[in-house]
Amino acid sequence: MILVDWQLRDRIARGYIIIDPYDPKLVQPNSVDIRLGNHFVWYEPGTEVIDPYNQDSVTSQVREVHADTFILNPGQFVLAETLECIGLPDNIVATIEGKSSIARLGVTLHQTGGWIDAGFRGTITLEMANVNSRPVKVYAGMPIGQLVFYTTERAENPYYKKSDAKYLDQRQATLSRYHANKK
Repeated sequence: MILVDWQLRDRIARGYIIIDPYDPKLVQPNSVDIRLGNHFVWYEPGTEVIDPYNQDSVTSQVREVHADTFILNPGQFVLAETLECIGLPDNIVATIEGKSSIARLGVTLHQTGGWIDAGFRGTITLEMANVNSRPVKVYAGMPIGQLVFYTTERAENPYYKKSDAKYLDQRQATLSRYHANKK
């Protein structure tokens, strides 16, 4: 079941869903808007192959910046953070969706990483890309996407209990940690 506005406000007020900082004006009929943070990470153009099992290749030729604005160039891929840090209990999951007004500018918010497990805590790393033929300027603090929350049965092993939870309590835009998986 998707939580609606009054259910979202109730669960946030009672501390079941943590959103920090929380602005009640961002609660929508079926979601909560999230804002763009100020940390951006991207790969420099090059020919070096990124091997997901090799940490050095994942973390090399990377640039990052903390900025109030960022120009997303055509075809560019960048990791960004949400301003909000969230915490989910063991019986609520979330998906992240882009705002249609941002999508209409050609900006995608996530590639495939739009699922947030029950028990997750941290900021959300956005996988942004510009499919427009013109650059798009984004601003830290602007509503960039929305979280849709679903109730589920209680997870036996929520994300915060998993020994291999690679992104638990992450802050800032976080590069892939796929290399932590066994090959």
